[in-house]
Amino acid sequence: MTVTTAPEPVVVDELITETADRLFGELCTHEAVQAAEEAGVAPDIWDAFCETGFDLIAVPEEAGGSGGTLAEAIEVLRLVGYHSAPIAAAENGILGGWLLAQAGIERPDGLVTVVPPRAAEVGWSGGGACSMEIAGDGTAVLNGEAHRVPWARSAELIVCVCDCDGQTSVVAVPASECEITPLPNMAGEPRDTVRFVGAAGVAAPAPDGVDAEALAQRGALSRVALMAGAIEKMCQLTVSYTNERVQFGRPVARFQAVQQHLVWAAQDAALVRMAAEVAAREATRGEAPFEIAAAKLIANQAAARATKACHQAHGAMGMTQEYPLHHFSRRLWSWRKEYGSDAHWSAVLGTMATAVGADGLYPLITSGTAALR
Repeated sequence: MTVTTAPEPVVVDELITETADRLFGELCTHEAVQAAEEAGVAPDIWDAFCETGFDLIAVPEEAGGSGGTLAEAIEVLRLVGYHSAPIAAAENGILGGWLLAQAGIERPDGLVTVVPPRAAEVGWSGGGACSMEIAGDGTAVLNGEAHRVPWARSAELIVCVCDCDGQTSVVAVPASECEITPLPNMAGEPRDTVRFVGAAGVAAPAPDGVDAEALAQRGALSRVALMAGAIEKMCQLTVSYTNERVQFGRPVARFQAVQQHLVWAAQDAALVRMAAEVAAREATRGEAPFEIAAAKLIANQAAARATKACHQAHGAMGMTQEYPLHHFSRRLWSWRKEYGSDAHWSAVLGTMATAVGADGLYPLITSGTAALR
């Protein structure tokens, strides 16, 4: 007789949620987010974020981080999206900080960003093709070009995953060694072009489980968390606006056609948040390729539906710079293309489904990644 025990519950400390929500609520005003879009940076918000230790949450303390779990880091990212905080929270911590810690590379005091892995499929936003050589003194020399690298212009260190002579390595290059062309995404956040021309850095062998695929999954999870927060806030803005806006003698929220938009948006907000929490919980316990792939696909599709519904309910007001709705809708349309489009994650899920066969499909849906083992 085989006895299986239930896995340990994954719990996020409520103090983390309360502190992050209060911090962003005070600092991420409409004016501050607008100013960051024009300047490409938000130093006041970033400095306050770092003072709390949230910038390195889920990075082990022995690697210079704040400790904590991946689920707690994902909760912080959800609030980054909820308040449209214009900071490199995902890149510095659960992506760049994770890569450096896993490879045993010392991290600097400044901002760390990551080159997204490149995928061949149309619709994958960003990434680069870089080649690495090891010089006689042991220095890693990087050549190539990477596109849509988040926050590269503000970074002190740029990290990527490279293959050299059959060995996967984590490579860290000072930003001062690179040629950086500033470019924004649709939301005005930096997504810069980085050229490595004989850029000297540090390389270390990547341990098992750290490669381009793992980075893609972790990056996708970060975008799901950001999108969950943004959709939730966008939905709340829409409910408030339609209850305050009076047309034909009553709030427009009382009209059935508008109520339909509100219901659709609320459904998507709840769905994406649940998908983010499930994926974060399973990723905290171990590998979660099925949960992450499903969550990113759900978030991508929900972002399209929710932004349409919320803008429809707002009418012309939602298109103005003075009103904050665009802070969320433009970020959603940018994030849904990063770390995998609908087509990419649909193909990933399809591959998993065909691999388990007809008899394994139901267990895959109900048990997730556990059914693949």
